[in-house]
Amino acid sequence: MGNLIKVLTRDIDNNGGNFFLDFENAQPSQSETDVWEKVNQVLTEARVVLEDLQSYRGAGEEIRQAIQSPGVEKVQEKAWSSVVPLVQKLKTFYEFSQKLESSLLCLLDVLTRSGSTPTQHLEQKQALARQFAHILHFTLRFDELKMTNPAIQNDFSYYRRTISRMRINNLADTGSEVNNELANRMSLFYANATPMLKTLSDATSKFVSDNPEVPIENTTHCLSTMASVCKVMLETPEYRSRFTSEETVLFCLRVMVGVIILYDHVHPAGAFVKTSNIDMKGCIRVVKEQAPGSVEGLLNALRYTTKHLNDETTSKQIKNMLQAN
Repeated sequence: MGNLIKVLTRDIDNNGGNFFLDFENAQPSQSETDVWEKVNQVLTEARVVLEDLQSYRGAGEEIRQAIQSPGVEKVQEKAWSSVVPLVQKLKTFYEFSQKLESSLLCLLDVLTRSGSTPTQHLEQKQALARQFAHILHFTLRFDELKMTNPAIQNDFSYYRRTISRMRINNLADTGSEVNNELANRMSLFYANATPMLKTLSDATSKFVSDNPEVPIENTTHCLSTMASVCKVMLETPEYRSRFTSEETVLFCLRVMVGVIILYDHVHPAGAFVKTSNIDMKGCIRVVKEQAPGSVEGLLNALRYTTKHLNDETTSKQIKNMLQAN
């Protein structure tokens, strides 16, 4: 991601204190090591998942031929043999979402504990804050790739139709390791426009409800602080000039959008009200200032994955800023 990224937060957006947050090179202290190593294994696998998703081409041609020639057994077999390994990949992606959820919960548990402010947690546990950022970066990148690849839905739909036909005809689904219950869960997962974000949003909401001893403000302030850090980094020439590649900018944008969405799902009033700890107008402006082709997925995530955008309490200005062209 280029040279060392250091972000100096200012006394804005209700974040007190100035500190540097190193998104690239922060190393875990002894107290962070156990959680860091556990999450690091998942982040290592995340790189492989993204590579597999990026190279996912689908079996569109084989499926088309099978639909056009329903009575030709060889054509049917070719389509089936093409789809089965792809569905195994989709199963791997789905199972990885559960690992990602577990990692997020581990990090939230550490970064929202009482005894320190959210700013102090992020400042003192920078290695874990960095991992939190990488989880969000992966999540937004995964969903961007998924949204632009219709083959995923097409392949899985064909697979389910074929399995259903096999059951009706009492044929064994040889080569399939996806039972009906798992297929139903996967179908719900992939039906969502941004499945990984939904997984993390649901997990964050569940974390708050399952841990009543942790004030909800601990979680929302952690998220809003991270959003503000990213916003300052992106809009301040002094920091942005340190970026050596466009990917560094995209990394920060994805993290900022990701924490906004999580905040919007967890905070009772959401991220778009005037009393929100997140400067939504500023954050949206920063996203829209980027090259249009690189951020449409992020704008769609804000439009369609947030919970409170269409509430009456959201200003017309914010709604207009996010209106699709």
